[in-house]
Amino acid sequence: MGDTWRTVFGHEEPYPEQADGIETAIETADRGGFAVIEGACGTGKTMLALTAGIDRVRDPDSSFERVAVLTSVKQQLRQFEADVTTINENLPADWRPVSALTLVGKADVCPYSRERVAGVDETTVYERCDGLRERTRNLTGQEGPTTAAALASDARQTGAGHLDTGSGRTVDFLETAGEPTPYPPDTAEYEDTEYCPFYARYLEDLPEDGDPVEAVPFDFADRGLLDTEDLVALSAGHGTCPHSMLGALIPHVEVVIGNYYHAFDPQTVGSFTGALLDESTFVVCDEAHMLEPRVRDLVSDGVGDATLRDAESELTRVIQAVELDEGGAGAAARTGSAGDARDADLVRGELEEADVSLAELKATRSFVRDLRGELDRQVRAHLDRERPGWRASMDDLPDDEIPLRDPEEPGVDAITEWADGEYGDDVWARAETVGAVAARALNELDEADRERAAPTVGRVLGAWYRADHTRYFRSVDLSRTWNESEPGDSWRRAYNARLSLHNCVPGEAIADRLDDFGGGVLMSATLEPLDVFRTVTGLDALAEDGRPVVERTYGLTFPESNRASFAVDAPAYTHENRGAVGADTDARRVYVDAVAEVARRDGNVLVGMPNYAEAEWMAGRLDERLDSPVLLDESSDDGATERLKSDFFAGGSKTLVTSLRGTLTEGVDYRGDRLHAAVVCGVPLVDTTRPRTRAVVTAYDRAFGTDGNGGRSGFETALTVPAVRKARQAIGRVIRGPEERGVRVLIDARYARDRWNGVREYFPEWEREEFGPVSPDMLSLGLDRFEESGGSVTHD
Repeated sequence: MGDTWRTVFGHEEPYPEQADGIETAIETADRGGFAVIEGACGTGKTMLALTAGIDRVRDPDSSFERVAVLTSVKQQLRQFEADVTTINENLPADWRPVSALTLVGKADVCPYSRERVAGVDETTVYERCDGLRERTRNLTGQEGPTTAAALASDARQTGAGHLDTGSGRTVDFLETAGEPTPYPPDTAEYEDTEYCPFYARYLEDLPEDGDPVEAVPFDFADRGLLDTEDLVALSAGHGTCPHSMLGALIPHVEVVIGNYYHAFDPQTVGSFTGALLDESTFVVCDEAHMLEPRVRDLVSDGVGDATLRDAESELTRVIQAVELDEGGAGAAARTGSAGDARDADLVRGELEEADVSLAELKATRSFVRDLRGELDRQVRAHLDRERPGWRASMDDLPDDEIPLRDPEEPGVDAITEWADGEYGDDVWARAETVGAVAARALNELDEADRERAAPTVGRVLGAWYRADHTRYFRSVDLSRTWNESEPGDSWRRAYNARLSLHNCVPGEAIADRLDDFGGGVLMSATLEPLDVFRTVTGLDALAEDGRPVVERTYGLTFPESNRASFAVDAPAYTHENRGAVGADTDARRVYVDAVAEVARRDGNVLVGMPNYAEAEWMAGRLDERLDSPVLLDESSDDGATERLKSDFFAGGSKTLVTSLRGTLTEGVDYRGDRLHAAVVCGVPLVDTTRPRTRAVVTAYDRAFGTDGNGGRSGFETALTVPAVRKARQAIGRVIRGPEERGVRVLIDARYARDRWNGVREYFPEWEREEFGPVSPDMLSLGLDRFEESGGSVTHD
């Protein structure tokens, strides 16, 4: 293999590991396979993956046409954008720039949502957009009263009519992304029908049988990276729909940057990004240690009690449209009910086209109504059993989870048993079709912009019916709320309830999706043990089917003298040892002493605890011990987190305490003097008593566990390995460049010693060697020696 990729590479010379990774990725992808790369900070994984993918796309002998980048961290998305720009800045003068596009949601690109006009914002944009598009299509369809061009032109003239007759002569046009649009700052109307002029313009430019990219009114091939602001400015400035432009451009740019939703969420793929999923796409899964948990959520499903209630009402509305016309259209007209006759004809037409009977509509409505009744019974029985007297103390009810079967004994769940006994298979099997028909009928009867509940209920009921009872776990999830309109003795006053269908083992779904691509790279700083990663993500199954899977692990290349790494042999930070939060135990005192020893020294310190409750406790103890400020990260919104980060970075030594399952211990840039030390307390396992967690462990045991063939236990693969990756992500925040110096501390005997519940084996060999065991009373000496060697950091 040659090194033509060096022309694409964005820097003067690659690191040795980078060059090896690029060549491995290219060679593997050419064979239709996937390179699995763990690379510590400094490996240059982003540039590595982009170089390999773009080289394949630019090679005329390659079958690859585009690179699809998927990441779960917004900061990494920005890094890919920056590296695409770097590549373009350093291409030979006679090369055209690499075209690239970042995928975002409708709220980020819709002109009305961005400017919060026409009743559209981030909470309403999807429902409003669907309704406006539907009415625009109806107005311009084969039997529509006008053309898309006429609609767009009419909207422009309406805006032009808003002239100020004073000296300014300004035109009242909507502006967004710094550009004026051709339309007024509201949606348009045609004979009392509201429509979207941006979408009308898109429909007018859309070729009848051609490629949607022909509707793009601006040049994109030579622009390089088309970021969100540029996309909106160019699209809206030309009067066309920015979101439709995104969809049209996806198959035609060389690099598409998005998140896991864009490839693994069935609804997003079905409605928007399906063009990415073919063998001509080189896929890059960044932060791939998150692939398994994120996809598990995406391929799980559920439906809330309120959605069931709304679906029942929608089905009733459709049924009544026919029942009110029992005498036929002629009779309805004679009695002044022509509207009823029209509605009935619309519904009958939808039913006939889909081969759905009125009896099926009624059966599905009965099923949904009775399902709510069974849900109510399940919740009341659980609360009566677990929280007697709950009706008198609803203010104190916490979030809860009701298992519908024994989590550790796969079998038919209680809801399925009830439904099979009451209704049999027919309603289950047809629910999805019936729900879709009901929604289409309602859209004909009522033009209101709102999402219909019936299709969601039908989809979930269909999935519930089809999914097996070993890899899927069913539960009722109770989320704390407060609704004064519900009766005082009803659980609905205090809870939202959701019927949840959890995919415990997402590896098959991951493998099926990866198999759609031609090849690519899966990478992260924390993938080890790679055998576990390959197993749980389905890569081993792909390899068995002939798709090569090639592994590479690259350690930290920065000078080892710049970092001090300790595995403190403290009592395991388990509930048995530490006691309840706030308890005055020997184990807790050891941890506070060790963390304070690190935090009392100069420089910012990040402390990761197993959960937010433990973080609050530790912050309180440190606040009593330290002279420098102690900041506490609590489970909060993005705005609060950003303000906390700004305070932490503002100068002067501080200690920031957070949960290892939060957002501040991975994907955050702590370059320079932003962070001098990271301390991890305990192994951040999820709550092992939760029914869903127990179900996942059981499913992993059955799918991958010890069976005489050397497999690992479900507890290891489902819980321990992901927890260790969380810890490794946290300590990886410290050293981000060759000139940086810092301290990394893991406190817990499980990190320090090889023992029956130790976790050292889950670290790569190079990292095990660096984290030498140290007793709690020797930590101070180790820190002193590092400081004497010049390891301290002084903040301005």
